[in-house]
Amino acid sequence: MFDNLSEKLDKALHVLKGHGQITEINVAETTKEVRRALLDADVNFKIAKEFTNKVRDKALGQNVLTTLQPGQLMVKIVKDELTELMGGDAAGIDLSGNPSVILMSGLQGSGKTTFSGKLAHYLKTKKNKYPLLVACDVYRPAAIDQLHVVGEQIGVPVYSDKENSDPVSLAKAGIAHAKSNGQNVVIIDTAGRLAVDERMMTEISQIRDAVQPQETLFVVDSMT
Repeated sequence: MFDNLSEKLDKALHVLKGHGQITEINVAETTKEVRRALLDADVNFKIAKEFTNKVRDKALGQNVLTTLQPGQLMVKIVKDELTELMGGDAAGIDLSGNPSVILMSGLQGSGKTTFSGKLAHYLKTKKNKYPLLVACDVYRPAAIDQLHVVGEQIGVPVYSDKENSDPVSLAKAGIAHAKSNGQNVVIIDTAGRLAVDERMMTEISQIRDAVQPQETLFVVDSMT
């Protein structure tokens, strides 16, 4: 979806290529295409309209700087507004531990295991980390096998113990394994749980208390 949105935004901003100045006419053409791209990406109509109105207001009347073309200036305006729309400054992941421990949490079927793999791949390829995935979902059938498949696909080791049904001791054993094998990030994949399930909520609290993670990430389905 994001690749598709990016492609459509590129096409929308291409309208300004070759123009020497930002005018009401070319801004109107561009913002119309930007709004269409956002709507195609299922952005709420009111939000898309408000977004393009802000872009238009900032763009109108601005002369092209010496080193910029109108398209480049418009890209900057759109980028700044998109950043603001998504909450402003991005918050990085705390990797100060040795190893750094990241605890995954969320509902059943929210994509924790898949995201754990994506995060491990990102840390390995973009941050030069040596991650370990730890399988602590002892309830869902084939959850451990799924994590092993994900780990194999991205070239990241997975710690698991199918003989152990205690997620707390599994998490602690996974961290010990990481320390013994030089892995500097531990991503703990846990079972899905509902807030109304007192036993499961107590369990993840116990895991948190036992491993003292640098980060606890809550994974939700994008439809949420």
